[in-house]
Amino acid sequence: MGPLHGLRVIELASIGPGPMCAMLLADLGADVVRIDRLEASGLGVPVSSRFDVPGRSRRSIALDLKSDAGVDAARRLISAADVLIEGWRPGVAERLGLGPEDCHARHPGLVYGRMTGYGQHGPLAQRAGHDINYIALTGALSAIGGAGEGEGDGPVPPLNLVGDYGGGALYLAVGVLAALFERQRSGRGQVVDAAMVDGVGSLMSLFHGLAAGGLWDERQRAANLLDGGAPFYATYQAADGGWLALGALEPKFFATFADLVGLERRFVERQYDRRLWPEMREAIAAALRRRTRDDWAAAAQDGDACLTPVLSMSEAVQHPQARQRQSFVEVDGVHQPAPAPRFGRSRPASPRPAPRMGQHTRELLSEAGYSDVEIDTLLSSGAAKQTMAP
Repeated sequence: MGPLHGLRVIELASIGPGPMCAMLLADLGADVVRIDRLEASGLGVPVSSRFDVPGRSRRSIALDLKSDAGVDAARRLISAADVLIEGWRPGVAERLGLGPEDCHARHPGLVYGRMTGYGQHGPLAQRAGHDINYIALTGALSAIGGAGEGEGDGPVPPLNLVGDYGGGALYLAVGVLAALFERQRSGRGQVVDAAMVDGVGSLMSLFHGLAAGGLWDERQRAANLLDGGAPFYATYQAADGGWLALGALEPKFFATFADLVGLERRFVERQYDRRLWPEMREAIAAALRRRTRDDWAAAAQDGDACLTPVLSMSEAVQHPQARQRQSFVEVDGVHQPAPAPRFGRSRPASPRPAPRMGQHTRELLSEAGYSDVEIDTLLSSGAAKQTMAP
């Protein structure tokens, strides 16, 4: 049933890190109820709920949060929950009557998780932004990309993995679980203020330390050990145009790689001599161009050369490692990552498809104590909406 079985989470629908955090909790067994606003658009882009992977494994109730009846229904649901997650701009929840003070007045034990880009206060707190803006202010974006200085050679957005998901969803999830643990001692809930700029800053801890120790040059991209600057930690093109990832950081692994591809011994003996790196890079590139991507992958898979193929998403689903570990599942015909991490006893259930907005409205109102007549009144007044299952 999953290690979080029995935990009730209310998700005030948003986009980006909020849904991802809710998915993580739902994947681990939490009963996640998403409160959709009637004008909400789910992912923020027009897409069928079938393909809304981060929206999986929860139920949806659609409420008009601009109406007193809709807000009252939301409050009743929240009062029976352990956790609330919201990802709106600071002050929006308060204006709707669903802020921390309102919720804690009715439910002191509630863990109230707040997800923003810039945090609940500060000069940028009310400004709009997205992943690329948040990671730009943390120093992370400046370190990712090629070494060129031209218009097309600037920092490269690493999808929205670093801000939305790494510094956002994961830190919110950790904060929520930490607050739940603390509640066991105090009996009280609290606010978890998760800001992407804070989370990404935390993710950059190693690099702040390296820079302070003179081991990281932040003035130039692709010039350091982990940013593609080191020739033994970089990507290379094979004979067929496919790409390979080389991560032979340690001398013993680089020596194994050198034996595999036939590099001169002097490169192994002087692996960390930066003066040799340009020549080393050329030698590695020339060696890897002699065979196809999959030929090299097959040659390297039984040793510790730290050489792997760069796979597309569809290829990743079919890789033998992923297949043996069942790292991907198929939900309603859509391949998607399986719940992670794994547990020795509390095995999570298979994910369920994302709901349509308001698919479970009547069911959830009934669980909240509304009578059939009261539910009909809410639906007919427009304070709530029920939609059919896909």
